[in-house]
Amino acid sequence: MSDQPVRIVVVGAGNMGRRWIAIAEESPAFELVGVVDIFTDGARAAVDGVGRSDLPVAGTLEEMLQQVATDAVANVTIPAAHFDVTRAALARGLHVVSEKPAAATLAESLALAAASELHDRLFVVSQSRRHNSQLHELKSQVSAFGRIGIATTEFFKAPHFGGFRDEMAHPLLVDMAIHPFDSARFLLDADPVAVYCEEYNPAWSWYRGDAAATAIFEMTGGARYIYTGSWASPGAETSWNGAWRVSGEGGSAVWNGDDRPQSDPVSAAQIDDLRYGGVSEALHSFAGAVRTGGACSGEVHENILSLAMVEAAVISAQRGQRVRIDDVLEEARAHAIASAVERGDDGVRAALESWGDAGAHLRGWGARSAALDPAGA
Repeated sequence: MSDQPVRIVVVGAGNMGRRWIAIAEESPAFELVGVVDIFTDGARAAVDGVGRSDLPVAGTLEEMLQQVATDAVANVTIPAAHFDVTRAALARGLHVVSEKPAAATLAESLALAAASELHDRLFVVSQSRRHNSQLHELKSQVSAFGRIGIATTEFFKAPHFGGFRDEMAHPLLVDMAIHPFDSARFLLDADPVAVYCEEYNPAWSWYRGDAAATAIFEMTGGARYIYTGSWASPGAETSWNGAWRVSGEGGSAVWNGDDRPQSDPVSAAQIDDLRYGGVSEALHSFAGAVRTGGACSGEVHENILSLAMVEAAVISAQRGQRVRIDDVLEEARAHAIASAVERGDDGVRAALESWGDAGAHLRGWGARSAALDPAGA
């Protein structure tokens, strides 16, 4: 189907879902065939908003699939619903692109990776901030400096969201930190090995859970990635992308998250050609992979290692000790297998049990994807 648009159903018609609906409707890479939301009035308003009152809407994916034929599902539901929607779509032989995170827990994400193998379908998680031309330029600059030893991100904001974030146990780490963690993996071409993290809450914080954290990650190759962030720090706020410094044996580079990065000494940057950037880049990359059978950035096996950084940081903060990423992955896989047994999902259980070492399996799968998609976008 390399010359055909990807037929897609969007599940979730909230603010982000409407953004995805607009991209799918405007792009020749997609044919939008339906919109699903538990609030069907919201789904109807979303299709009306893009001038497609003719499109079918439904309250569940199952209802929609009784009405239309589709190649793929875009999962833009709340994180708690990601697992059920993606699992159902994969089981119906459909490719899936999902808003981050892959699922609400690492164990559920591992089960979905196994389901993508079982049903031989592509499952991609949109990490939109990885598709930032300035981040790509920063990576190009530091590639001229030889071995990279240190990368740091400082993130200081003071958003008053209201709602669920104010009540979360780990609002910064769980809801926000996956963006810089995933960007660090891309920037360093490295995966996490271990982490030591401390979480804390400033005395004036309006969040119930800890709104600040510092984490030190050991990465493959020996580099260290240090993240310090707060969601309760008014004044002199950083970009939403954070403020970055990368130090190598031949020089350093800095990026304020909003403007082009600067290097010392100056290095000529070879910037990847990002046609769209952000969410649109992620969705078009997915469409290309579906049409050609290739791979793309954000494939679930590769993406899980970013989610594992979040879960390991939370565990480290709770235990007050350094935590190995592979240990966290094995614990999550054990939970995923137990849940598959409880559901009677023998195919996913068998796939998970066949992996051997979970970390090695995920890294090996990600390496194969990188070889197919060297630009990472």
